[in-house]
Amino acid sequence: MSEALQQLARQLGWPADDAETYARIAAGAANAVAAVSSASRDSLFDIEPGNFLSTLEQLAEEQLADRPTQPEHGDAADAARPAPRPAPKDAAAAGSVRSEPTLCELVDALAAGQLSAQAHVRERLARLETLAPPLNCVLRVHRERALTAAAAADEAWRRGEPPGVLHGVALAHKDMFYRRGEVSSCGSLIRANWQAPVTATVLERLDAAGALDIAALHMAEFALGPTGHNAHYGPCRNPWNPAYISGGSSSGSAVAVAAGLVPASLGSDTGGSVRLPAAICGVVGIKPTWGRVSRYGLMGLSQSVDVAGVFARNARDCARVLGVIAGDDGRDPHLAPRPVPAFEAACFQGIEGLRIGVPQNYFDRHLTDEVAALMEASLGALEALGARLVPVTLPDPEPLTELGRTVIYAEATARHAHWLQHHWEGYSPQVRARAATGLAIPAMSYVQALQLRPRLLRRFVAEVFDSCDVLHAPTLAIPVPTIEETDVGAGAAMWEIIAKLVHCTGPVNYLGLPALSVPAGFTRNGLPAGFQLIGRPFAEATLLRTGAAYETVTDWSRCTPGQQRAAR
Repeated sequence: MSEALQQLARQLGWPADDAETYARIAAGAANAVAAVSSASRDSLFDIEPGNFLSTLEQLAEEQLADRPTQPEHGDAADAARPAPRPAPKDAAAAGSVRSEPTLCELVDALAAGQLSAQAHVRERLARLETLAPPLNCVLRVHRERALTAAAAADEAWRRGEPPGVLHGVALAHKDMFYRRGEVSSCGSLIRANWQAPVTATVLERLDAAGALDIAALHMAEFALGPTGHNAHYGPCRNPWNPAYISGGSSSGSAVAVAAGLVPASLGSDTGGSVRLPAAICGVVGIKPTWGRVSRYGLMGLSQSVDVAGVFARNARDCARVLGVIAGDDGRDPHLAPRPVPAFEAACFQGIEGLRIGVPQNYFDRHLTDEVAALMEASLGALEALGARLVPVTLPDPEPLTELGRTVIYAEATARHAHWLQHHWEGYSPQVRARAATGLAIPAMSYVQALQLRPRLLRRFVAEVFDSCDVLHAPTLAIPVPTIEETDVGAGAAMWEIIAKLVHCTGPVNYLGLPALSVPAGFTRNGLPAGFQLIGRPFAEATLLRTGAAYETVTDWSRCTPGQQRAAR
């Protein structure tokens, strides 16, 4: 460890073992750059930084021209296919399934006048009062505003105004989506009473579509944590078993949907913060392509990686909300001015002939036998629907994880620099350690990680999506751990747990690709597991189409907490 880093550690109060960890992170960034450059025999001197957003857009345009129109036939193609997967168990055989209406069904009932918005909101507020406290998933309830908005929605219906696509439905969101003049704590003490100066674009669009915002939901402090721990407000608890983690950082969003408090919610995903809690809580969660959804009015963590995403009970509900919040916004300079596809219509198209890539490397690391069995069963269901399974060897994602960590922590530390200097004591030890990590990352490594990004994206898309349309992988490779098992403070054990939890999700964020996490059953501890579908840039419709098709032959997305269902 260098003398400069030792001095920095002393100044910041880092324990010696933490300083060693930071040194390894800094070395990891440099090693990742060297490994990528060596493997390609290129020099960073010859790499133009490029524009990452334009690279995503170019690849989205190229994919239509490059996609084969007919499936492969012949002995070679047949020999390359994996063996057929067994059909999955029906969730209905393991216990009762959800009978309450989905988001789309609720909207239809509200728009038809079969249910009043006021009655719906009162019922959801009652759920928040009784069900939310044991799960610790809600930070603030917007009771009066929600009831006023519900009355206005009912009056608009009586006047004959055309209903929006989310007319009168009650939603709640991660406490980092700003609403002008209202508190947004971002899960922290430092911002416990901070009032937002603007309203997030995504909230404005949900309002315009008729949605009612009834609560601000729990989250990891400053979105820095994949477990659901929060030292200031307590851990957010898994509705399937409150002794287990909820996942993070969008912990409250996943729990509120899984527990039936609201039918959908917004979260954010920088290293897996939508997909991880979605899988851990047994709901659907989509991370769109970087540049698909405006981030104006959201608490930022890493401007090069942050993405706003959606939680819901099923793919169609996710599609409905994503269709509302996606699209161009002049207030976000990193947004692609692309038309918004008919995401919801895609959910009815089926997947006959779709090529699903089955990774032959990387994602099997840390994978336990029981999670592997659920992954096999999910592939069997997709194959039974007419999809074709294609083995895919990935270009090593390990450097992508290191490079992504380099970008995220460098940008996060830059964002938190003032508070780290003047409000050091306002951070919990674990979040303080993570927020300060960028201090140990050389500026050269950060710039190199950004330089490499467009080229590595092109390489990954060419080597993976030339042979498949969608990549299938576990969201979390291990059974959901308990809160006690992951409450390890800010030392070296923290970094080991984080690395294991985000192993499957992290590379996707660095590449900016879209990904959808879908419930896939339950492990022996009675907790959910999920798989993720990863797509080409701006291929959210294909992911939603695939997830929706899977839901037609399984009941996992309709299971309710309260009865543990172990995969036998």
